[in-house]
Amino acid sequence: MSERSRKIAIVPGSFDPMTLGHRALIEAVCKRYETVYVAVMTNFAKTPFLESDTRCQIAGLTLADLPNATVIADDGLLVDLFDRLQADAVCKGYRNDTDLAYERGQDEWNRAHNPRFFTELIPAAPGTEAISSTLVRERLEKGEPLSGLVAEAAIPVLQAAVAKMKRK
Repeated sequence: MSERSRKIAIVPGSFDPMTLGHRALIEAVCKRYETVYVAVMTNFAKTPFLESDTRCQIAGLTLADLPNATVIADDGLLVDLFDRLQADAVCKGYRNDTDLAYERGQDEWNRAHNPRFFTELIPAAPGTEAISSTLVRERLEKGEPLSGLVAEAAIPVLQAAVAKMKRK
């Protein structure tokens, strides 16, 4: 890639919640790009576990030491956000062949709607392949430990969010 194409990247996701696997991906992207937008997106095919503002707060806590990462919220289409931010790439992680096939399909759709769209697919960092937001949610609901799955600073926020849900 040329120098120009290494300036702005988007790492999109629902981050429901952000895990240490997400953190490892974003850290790798921050080493490759000058500006990294971590876009907390809405997945209309799923009911979110956490509110958007809570997901953004957790992402901010998780990424606080990465100066070139900025957390944003967006409920539109990624292909549109790509142009609004004048991004050079969307960086997506994958843990296995199923993830990879899904992300390739998403890239094809996005490129069909915007020829400038570019996706960089990055394999999961060793040791993070088994970490998922689903696992974190399951442990939260059971009251099990979250260490090693999410940032330590995010644990009290997650626990408070679950306590608030249980009071409703």
